[in-house]
Formats: sequence, C-alpha cells, structure tokens
Amino acid sequence: MQAYRIETKLTKQGTITLRHLPFEAGETVEIIILTRTPETKLPERYPLRGTTIQYLEPTEPVALDEWEILQ
Repeated sequence: MQAYRIETKLTKQGTITLRHLPFEAGETVEIIILTRTPETKLPERYPLRGTTIQYLEPTEPVALDEWEILQ
C-alpha cells in the first residue's frame, strides 16, 4: 500500500475536490481525513537551511589515530 498526502481546504458547501491523483481509473482507494490544527505542523524539510557552517581545519585528515594500520 502506498500513501499520498494532499492538503486542501473544505469549500463553503463542506465538500472536497481532489484532482490530479496518481491512480488509474477504477482503482480502489481508501480515504482517511485528518484535521490540521495550528500545532500540527509538518516537520521542516530542510532544518539546517540558512544556518552558518564553519569548517575547522578542512584539509586535515580525520581520525588518524583510529586507523589500525598506523598503530
């Protein structure tokens, strides 16, 4: 079973219209409706976007003392 997420709002008449679904005509699907409250947010897709990254000694080898061959 595959899941597809579509977020939409109810019309004034209390109906929902779903368009461009990735299913074949005649295919049986299950529909589950969940309400979205302000506290219920999707996790941020790229949480580190815009943060500053600093590399300390970027060209130095990493963990040289952990190589068995060098011991």
